[in-house]
Amino acid sequence: MYEEIKSRLRGSIAPVITPFDDKMEVDVKAIENLVNWHIESGSHGISVCGTTGEPSSLTIEERELVMETAIKAAKARVPVAPGTGSANQKETLHLTKRAQEMGADAALVIVPYYNKPNQQALYNHFKTVADAVDIPLIVYNIPGRTATNLEVKTLARLAEDCENIIGVKESNKDFEHVNRVLLNCGRDFLLYSGIELLCYPMLAIGGAGHISATANITPKEVADIYNLWVEGDVDKALDLHYKLMPLNDVLFKETNPGPLKAAMGMMGKINPALRPPMGPPSEPLEKELRETLQSYGLIDQKIQS
Repeated sequence: MYEEIKSRLRGSIAPVITPFDDKMEVDVKAIENLVNWHIESGSHGISVCGTTGEPSSLTIEERELVMETAIKAAKARVPVAPGTGSANQKETLHLTKRAQEMGADAALVIVPYYNKPNQQALYNHFKTVADAVDIPLIVYNIPGRTATNLEVKTLARLAEDCENIIGVKESNKDFEHVNRVLLNCGRDFLLYSGIELLCYPMLAIGGAGHISATANITPKEVADIYNLWVEGDVDKALDLHYKLMPLNDVLFKETNPGPLKAAMGMMGKINPALRPPMGPPSEPLEKELRETLQSYGLIDQKIQS
């Protein structure tokens, strides 16, 4: 039933930031511009309202606005898989149903954060969401943010019992864990890297692609890691992996998306505003970000120095 969308949901699914205007309101026009830029740059899909999109700083109505704006802007050119999860099951159900109504191709549903449910409770939560919708679901496992790791055996139960749970975004530095995902869930299960330095390695074990925040800075290059791998040009893909490493490193020296938004502001892509309690990166990191962007030719040294 979901084979067609599974074949399309591969490559670089760009986790688009949520831009705010000078009044700290969601900047709809900026979202439209970013979606178009990503698609023109070769991103294979779009996601909004994931970690990089500051969903915990948005109201439910704003999350709906961001999702709807992205889906309409994409115009079915690439799949759109918005983040619809929260720590509240009622909110998760509402947002996932709304994503389906809006025409999203899939939904990215995070492991509930702060609550720290046990494995059976996690199974029950995702099973409840899966049973409530027909839209394909990608589970989002990010233990560093949620304080809970979705164990492989729990994910495998969900993959077996819920036809519409088609994949997982693993922002998990435990590479043994991600290997066991495909061993236990089947190699046709969609496995995405949410860790920048694991985007290339995860392709080597059978991953479907990546959902990397760095795509907000270099969408073409992040997409090309996947393209080159699929084309069999392993050496060039590996070269690109290492070329992007310094950029990946600096973007995560402080909490995402603070450095990312600052960098995009330097590039003239957005107003780099973050909603409190998030704040801009430290002055030393801003300097390092500027120097890094200059070294990649992403900003003009004479103008920015």
